[in-house]
Amino acid sequence: MSSRGVQLDVQDKYVVMDNDILQVTISNPGGIVTGLQYNGIDNLLAVENDETDRGYWDLVWNLAGRKGTKGKFDRIEATSFNVIVENEEQVELSFTRMWDSSLEGRVVPLNIDKRFVMLRNSSGFYTYAIYEHLEEWPAFILDRLRVAFKLRKDKFHYMAMADNRQRCMPLPDDRLPYRSQTLAYPEAVLLVDPLEPEFRGEVDDKYQYSCENKDNRVHGWICTDPPVPVGFWQITPSDEFRSAGPLKQNLTSHVGPTTLAVMHSVHYSGEDLLLKFGTNEPWKKVFGPIFIYLNSLSNGGDPLSLWEDAKEQMTIEVQGWPYSFPVSEDFPQSDQRGNVSGRLLVKDRYVHDDNIPANGAYVGLAPPGDVGSWQREVKGYQFWTKTDEDGYFCINNIRTGDYNLYAWVPGFIGDYRYDVIITPTAGYDIYMGDLVYEPPRDGPTLWEIGIPDRTAAEFYVPDPSPVYINKLYVNHQDRFRQYGLWERYAELYPDGDLVYTVGVSDYTKDWFFAQVTRKKDDNTYQGTTWQIKFKLDCVDESGTYKLRLALASAHASELQVRVNDPDAISPLFSSGQIGKDNTIARHGIHGLYWLYNVDIPGNLLHEGDNTIFLTQSKSTSPFQGIMYDYIRLEGPPSSDANKRP
Repeated sequence: MSSRGVQLDVQDKYVVMDNDILQVTISNPGGIVTGLQYNGIDNLLAVENDETDRGYWDLVWNLAGRKGTKGKFDRIEATSFNVIVENEEQVELSFTRMWDSSLEGRVVPLNIDKRFVMLRNSSGFYTYAIYEHLEEWPAFILDRLRVAFKLRKDKFHYMAMADNRQRCMPLPDDRLPYRSQTLAYPEAVLLVDPLEPEFRGEVDDKYQYSCENKDNRVHGWICTDPPVPVGFWQITPSDEFRSAGPLKQNLTSHVGPTTLAVMHSVHYSGEDLLLKFGTNEPWKKVFGPIFIYLNSLSNGGDPLSLWEDAKEQMTIEVQGWPYSFPVSEDFPQSDQRGNVSGRLLVKDRYVHDDNIPANGAYVGLAPPGDVGSWQREVKGYQFWTKTDEDGYFCINNIRTGDYNLYAWVPGFIGDYRYDVIITPTAGYDIYMGDLVYEPPRDGPTLWEIGIPDRTAAEFYVPDPSPVYINKLYVNHQDRFRQYGLWERYAELYPDGDLVYTVGVSDYTKDWFFAQVTRKKDDNTYQGTTWQIKFKLDCVDESGTYKLRLALASAHASELQVRVNDPDAISPLFSSGQIGKDNTIARHGIHGLYWLYNVDIPGNLLHEGDNTIFLTQSKSTSPFQGIMYDYIRLEGPPSSDANKRP
């Protein structure tokens, strides 16, 4: 700890914040972090890069009406600099870029205010930004919004993002064309002649290190060079400003060495998550603050203890949210926020006669919308928590505004929404009492496949080809993050598609994690049809059976359902083309959640043997496909089972 206060040195081209622990140099007026001096290292950032390519906020945007998710890259350089706070306890700086009509078509129509904060005795610094679109400004699309830091490749070689996801990483030079082979897309390369022989034969792909928002709190790099190991960590203490809720997946750290704080992206979701602004649509949002934390070992010891220390610091930052130090009036303090609490129960009389406490349910507030709309909500703030074993929840420090309360419960399909708008106000607690979720259910379960948890993780994930290994994920619980698993399907099912027999097959071994296309000898692809075989002792021909199809992901796919007639010209059900998640290519195990409820007339079923045919018909790419979350066949409603106590 240092007794010296925070010092500010404003120069013609740079601004320097210094608290005697670290020194941060920022371009003036651009607001790009060009230098981080810490623990005897003159600059932790990539000194070989241009100064504008070291530490920065960026975004990708496009004009309204453009298709797809590609856009114009903007490494945001401000045009004006102001000192907001300057004293020994704190310095807060503002770097702004204001928009006017002379910039139309060339610059994203946003006012952007980037803030940097340094506190006394703090081994790091904070950054946040305020984005504003005025009502009279043009329509536009925002694809991505993030903070990026690029570190020195000669020093930072060990990356950590979780206790079981950390390793020594290849160098960026290992990805050069003469040292690697590009695989099915540019992000994935096979290292054929790396500088360090230990990486030869491995696959490197930044998407192998993606993470769900709810788990993405701290990640970064360790420099093990003598004499003193140093850690660089990005800590995100809250999800409130991130898009699309707790299950949204984003990039973290990857070869570069690069560390990202992604506030908004379309990864694992596609065009559904584009931020689209129309004309006459005012908008303002605060992203962050995030904390850049630096640590070191003063007396030797295990460099990996820096990761343990970073986790402890992350806990401190989370407990300190919302921060009290940001000066912007757009960031409300704790006493300007409200709280919402209650209890969530599940009512499913085919499971239990009484209401069941929703143990481990995700409960959140998000802007008003349809049931389940939170996973596609990208403009407002979201606040989430998990229930305890008795179903009780408390959501604290909510910004004032109008929200719906949403929830989903592991073990049950579908989504809950409390229909009445909730408006938390500063300093007040709202108690919701008992809320009851009735998940979709018409009749008793005849059979089921999988676990309703919004992922395909319980299904069979094969070993990768020995040619395409990432050593981190060998015998790892996240084995789905290996490259090329989509190619294994045709190898495992060379003579026909998957057949699953209820009561005989085991979904952990016999249900492939993704219904992908099949590559043919002429290098084209064909759709696949999976079969579910089952027996019925008796059939109510006048009744209606219900097939529940919960999908964990879909990419440019069409799911068709046929019953006992694989050659029927018209399917009983078709989803139409759905999804742009690209989860299969990006080594995910889920994207956006879909739920389809298919009526099966009893006269289509037989006493004895039956088969449901699930066809994924789209077939122009190896990455088209569906991941199932859970499948259930229900019998017709039972009058006895429907009786309420």
